[in-house]
Amino acid sequence: MASENPFKSILTTLPRPGGGEFGKFYSLPALNDPRIDKLPYSIRILLESAIRNCDNFQVTENDVEKIIDWENTSPKQVEIPFKPTRILLHDYTAVPAVVDLACMRDAMNKLGGDSKQINPLVPVDLVIDHSVQVNVARSPNAVQANMDLEFQRNIERFSFLKWGSHAFDNMLVVPPGSGIIHQVNLEYLARVVFNTDGILYPDSVVGTDSHTTMIDGLGVAGWGVGGIEAEATMLGQPMSMVLPGVVGFKLSGKLQNGVTATDLVLTVTQMLRKHGVVGKFVEFYGEGMSELSLADRATIANMSPEYGATMGFFPVDHVTLQYLKLTGRSDDTVSMIEAYLRANNLFVDYSEPQQEKVYSSYLQLDLSDVEPCISGPKRPHDRVPIKDMKVDWHLCLDNKVGFKGFAVPKEAQEKVVSFPFHGQTGELKHGSVVIAAITSCTNTSNPSVLVGAGLVAKKACELGLEVKPWVKTSLAPGSGVVTKYLLQSGLQKYLDQQGFSIVGYGCTTCIGNSGDLDESVAAAITDNDIVAAAVLSGNRNFEGRVHPLTRANYLASPPLVVAYALAGTVDIDFEKEPIGTTKEGRSVYFKDVWPSNEEIAEVVQSSVLPDMFKSTYQAITQGNPMWNKLSVPSSSLYSWDPNSTYIHEPPYFNNITMDPPGPHGVNDAYCLLNLGDSITTDHISPAGSIHKHSPAAKYLLDRGVDRRDFNSYGSRRGNDQVMARGTFANIRIVNKLLNGEVGPKTIHIPTGDKLSVFDGAMRYKEAGYDTIVLAGAEYGSGSSRDWAAKGPMLLGVKAVIAKSFERIHRSNLVGMGILPLCFKAGQDADTLGLTGLERYTIDLPSKASDIKPGQDVTVTTDSGKSFMCTVRFDTQVELTYFDHGGILPYVIRNLIKK
Repeated sequence: MASENPFKSILTTLPRPGGGEFGKFYSLPALNDPRIDKLPYSIRILLESAIRNCDNFQVTENDVEKIIDWENTSPKQVEIPFKPTRILLHDYTAVPAVVDLACMRDAMNKLGGDSKQINPLVPVDLVIDHSVQVNVARSPNAVQANMDLEFQRNIERFSFLKWGSHAFDNMLVVPPGSGIIHQVNLEYLARVVFNTDGILYPDSVVGTDSHTTMIDGLGVAGWGVGGIEAEATMLGQPMSMVLPGVVGFKLSGKLQNGVTATDLVLTVTQMLRKHGVVGKFVEFYGEGMSELSLADRATIANMSPEYGATMGFFPVDHVTLQYLKLTGRSDDTVSMIEAYLRANNLFVDYSEPQQEKVYSSYLQLDLSDVEPCISGPKRPHDRVPIKDMKVDWHLCLDNKVGFKGFAVPKEAQEKVVSFPFHGQTGELKHGSVVIAAITSCTNTSNPSVLVGAGLVAKKACELGLEVKPWVKTSLAPGSGVVTKYLLQSGLQKYLDQQGFSIVGYGCTTCIGNSGDLDESVAAAITDNDIVAAAVLSGNRNFEGRVHPLTRANYLASPPLVVAYALAGTVDIDFEKEPIGTTKEGRSVYFKDVWPSNEEIAEVVQSSVLPDMFKSTYQAITQGNPMWNKLSVPSSSLYSWDPNSTYIHEPPYFNNITMDPPGPHGVNDAYCLLNLGDSITTDHISPAGSIHKHSPAAKYLLDRGVDRRDFNSYGSRRGNDQVMARGTFANIRIVNKLLNGEVGPKTIHIPTGDKLSVFDGAMRYKEAGYDTIVLAGAEYGSGSSRDWAAKGPMLLGVKAVIAKSFERIHRSNLVGMGILPLCFKAGQDADTLGLTGLERYTIDLPSKASDIKPGQDVTVTTDSGKSFMCTVRFDTQVELTYFDHGGILPYVIRNLIKK
């Protein structure tokens, strides 16, 4: 049982300048342990949390010692508990999270418990985000038109979340239309230091989007977790994690003129991918830090999922404090933050001598070596220097189909297709840009690159250049502050002239919400098999994510997005070929429209002002008229509507009993899919549009939903019936059971029938057969998407056997009671001669106590082949969850026992 905190003796008073005190804090210096002085700052955050929450029950003194002795313990993969300060939810994952909380209340009632025990015990910041389809673009009224349509489509979902904000305590809701979750977190929600009941402690956060890591640029330790894990943390469960290694990344020098933060982050992403940082923290340090604005740091931190780290951490320093003042935090708050962090050795002062920290490994980058670049055409870490882009593009056309190839025959590579476009004649060829989007939290938090985009647009307008009207252009700022400084600087009118009108405040193209292309453009692409391109300032460009018809997708800085939109193609050498011609017929080159760093800095200095942040976020707290008009019931239990296609009661707790079911093996299971490497959560559970011939579409049509009202998978995450049908529904998925055919199909092995994955799974399930999935390396990479684990569970998948797993997705599989197994090093389905047509048996001990994290098990097949795999339960706590059939049943049973 919990006991008094054994570290209460180091509670220390923090005096306030001029008299009085800010409060008390658990002092790391008071431990007088020289090992702490060598710890990376990111590990000190874990240490402070363990000390403050130590009760020798959930967090023990031994856990504290493991963290203090990090230099020796981290290579041994030791397990520690972590209690983050708060939880961050966006609406796509908030809806299923609140659905699950509502279901848990119902389940508590059935088992005779007090349903009101189901309440977040950790503060929850819920930002209604990810809800902007680019339905209307190139219009001054695009923001309101898109918002009207989103409310019309999503009123049921929004109403449900508003009910949750009243039904559950400790939940702050930021209404729709306010901004991208990570930018709202950076500019408004982040506390940096909490003061609760007179106790001071560092802000730390886990969020249900993998890009929660953006907040690490502000010195707040944060990373993405699955919705399942977040729900358990909300309900008072400590997160169980392996004490991570920390890569020290030293920065020196200064970026050259014309090089953007996006160029830097794509370079860092490639370096860290090559180094190998999965499951590790990356901590940045060195004299180059003073050259990076807070927004630059946030851009690098945001991309942690793309380089594979748990987080990319920038300790708090003077740059952080300046940003806090810029974004409207009070002088008294900033004074408290600085005083606390200095007193607890969590502040970096580069004006003082630096004590060497110990890191697990080291990297270094001279900022002057960074050059302009983009990444693609299918992965964020496939960086291409701008000067090499034309050559690289032609190699992609030549190469066989893969991450860097389209296999376009030589004779077809130069074809030009003419098509009618609203009274004009349009032209497309391979590489033509049809979507150009300034979007996503990665860059829209950064005034320098947005001002840079505005200056490119301005120079182009002054030279008489125009983006072709068939290019779908859009600007989706992360917050209303962006609008204010683009208007203040006078640059928004030039962006509008080039088609980059503001379409809304939230994730758009990067999450698959790019909306439809014009019918004539779509027909020209499909009828002529054109490899069309999208250029976006986001962080994700996986195949099939941005738009089904853009096979080539490139990540670029906002000013480069404008430049490529003007050029109309990615098949261009910016150094040698013009991007357009003036009305007088003079060639205009890239260098003619590209602003200098000094030009950008001058506009940022005069146009980005503290009052903009204050007024923007004061408006958020007041809500907006459409949100404020929503009426919701006041009951603490939710009244489920069986006819709803947005909110549906899932079957997770239908047969729950007080006794856990125990661990389960797999007996004579069929293989549902045999997949290759880099299967992302977009492949497993798409977030974009619902294809008209998909099982999900059939479900909606059968219930009277018009095709134009399908909305996206992301918007329907509160309905398990839709999401189960959307599992493995990505149109670009390659299931080896289909011998090279691309698409969301499988073979029903007993009959040989080719079916949708959902229909095949249901046929197995109805006949009483378990199923498994075979996969390659990096299974589950991409966004932390809880439905990528919930969906397979509802399909009847009992195990996934892969070469390796993405961190969050593996945890989510365990959280839903699915067994994750890894092939032994050097082996995979192909080397073992597995076709996926076999039946698979995995024997596990019947008691969880007889299973050890990381132990080996034997997998046998009916073809006579057997092989060893490693069970990827990484901690004892994960084993406990699996024993209970998942995290949520475990939490319910524990609450009732109390």
